[in-house]
Amino acid sequence: QVQLVESGGDLVQTGGSLRLSCTASGNIFSINAWGWYRQPPGKERELVAALSTLGTAHYAESVKGRFTISRDNAKNTLYLQMSSLNPEDTAVYICVGLGYHENFWGQGTQVTVSS
Repeated sequence: QVQLVESGGDLVQTGGSLRLSCTASGNIFSINAWGWYRQPPGKERELVAALSTLGTAHYAESVKGRFTISRDNAKNTLYLQMSSLNPEDTAVYICVGLGYHENFWGQGTQVTVSS
């Protein structure tokens, strides 16, 4: 099994930056892609960024140019570097690992951007 634990969520002001981390444990060899979802208050969950095991990244248009997804394989950690934050980025951010047979989800970390 795979367990994902996010950290780094915080309250920040508009224009600020924040870095989220997702540490994986367990049978991580089954993971072939990684990603970050977010769910703003009162809205549906949406994919923010994804990263394949080959290093190909994909971003939602709303965050492209501001967010960067990366990983450190030695530390089994996925990152989401966020810059130029605005109140529309306020959401619970959830880490996901796509496996061959099933997907794994973290518990989420709250990011709040104030005006």
